[in-house]
Amino acid sequence: MASRTGRPLVPARSFAIAALVLVAASAGCAANERRLSTADSTAVADTLRALVKEAYDLSKGNVVDGMMSLYPDSGRVISATGARTTTSRDSLHAAVTSFWNGVGRYMVRPTWRWEAMEVDVLGPTSAAMTAQYTVPHWTDRGAPHVIGGAWTTVWELRGGRWMIIQEHLSDLPRVLAERLEAQMSPLDSAAVAEAGGAGEAHQH
Repeated sequence: MASRTGRPLVPARSFAIAALVLVAASAGCAANERRLSTADSTAVADTLRALVKEAYDLSKGNVVDGMMSLYPDSGRVISATGARTTTSRDSLHAAVTSFWNGVGRYMVRPTWRWEAMEVDVLGPTSAAMTAQYTVPHWTDRGAPHVIGGAWTTVWELRGGRWMIIQEHLSDLPRVLAERLEAQMSPLDSAAVAEAGGAGEAHQH
């Protein structure tokens, strides 16, 4: 069949197929543009691990500020722990402050230890990480005590800065914590006093 110009007519179905091919090709190119190289993915993963370790370095002052440095400065942040969910930075800040003032600052010689830190880089601006941690320390009476858990986070790159936009925490079961505590030696009162742990009761 020919058109009025004398050119062969192309069936509408052919146009549709050609359009689908172009869309698929465009999507494939976009996916390739979004896909990071192995080296770039490794660099992002290393960056996130370093940010977390820096923020949770308990040897530095302003512990709450350090922990909160991993989140957006304002707005929506989803945090789930203890069967409860909060949705704002302000609520998260209140929870972190409560943890530190009620538990953290009473720990004697605490060390935040990171175990497995599994990172999946999802694209140039997004990633997910699941990390295991323990915090061995002593109470103000010199008794060994361990807290810990698993922490899953979703990260986004905003304005050149990686930040957590969603997270979920699950606590280390006490039976496992007690096994770790059994491997620690008690501190005598002099060591506790030297560490600055004497004072208010250790709240756990």
